[in-house]
Amino acid sequence: MKLIVAIVRPEQLSDVLEALFHAEVRGLTISRVQGHGGEMEHVENYRGTTVKMALAEKVRIEIGVSNHFVEPTINAIISAARTGEIGDGKIMVIPIETIYRIRTGEQDQDAVTPVDTPPQ
Repeated sequence: MKLIVAIVRPEQLSDVLEALFHAEVRGLTISRVQGHGGEMEHVENYRGTTVKMALAEKVRIEIGVSNHFVEPTINAIISAARTGEIGDGKIMVIPIETIYRIRTGEQDQDAVTPVDTPPQ
């Protein structure tokens, strides 16, 4: 099991959610965040004062998935979030030791959204 954390542009969120839906990825958390990466800092005038805008608005998406859903999830996010410009975001894949579903007490594989297991 993995935790996929994606930081994307807010204007790409609808496209990312649609791509995840089509990839049959369910169960996610979305947070509005601020940060900076490769974007150049820019300066704006606000009420007559020059202000350096160092942080950009972003959206953080967190999704716990079964191992066989890692690649489809990543591919869906990349295809929908990519604009080709600096600031498109990042995806981090983090191992999960244990997951519990609070409502039922299910653990690990049973606690992530039920999916069909691919043939092995």
